[in-house]
Amino acid sequence: MNSRGVRSQLKDSVPVAGFCPQGAYGVHDALRGGFSSVKNELIQSHPLELTEKNFQLNQDKMNMSTLRNIQGLHAPLKLQMEYRAARQIQRLPFLQSSNLALDTLRGSDDVIGFEDILNDPCQSEVMGDPHVMVEFRLGLL
Repeated sequence: MNSRGVRSQLKDSVPVAGFCPQGAYGVHDALRGGFSSVKNELIQSHPLELTEKNFQLNQDKMNMSTLRNIQGLHAPLKLQMEYRAARQIQRLPFLQSSNLALDTLRGSDDVIGFEDILNDPCQSEVMGDPHVMVEFRLGLL
């Protein structure tokens, strides 16, 4: 049978209540349609939300393009290598790193932000067992 015959048969068919993805009573059928995710159905709360999430990335891109136009290709490449080296500097696994060298390179070491006043939740005063955390980082656990 050719594909034209199948299309015409599907177009003329009547949907059966038991086979629709919404189910017989209008409830989502998870067995046939999969799990529904609330996160996929949410919309952004404000048009500027995406811009605010990517502010630092956009700022870095703009600075790199300006630096390339003014000083040439070598300047942003050198700065990116310095950023990468500064990101690799870390404290022991059970201590949070302040990334002071990276902040100094970006010029944001003198900026007071939200996390400086109200504290960042990931920098809580509760510390885990250092030996377990180091072993986990090294892949021994």
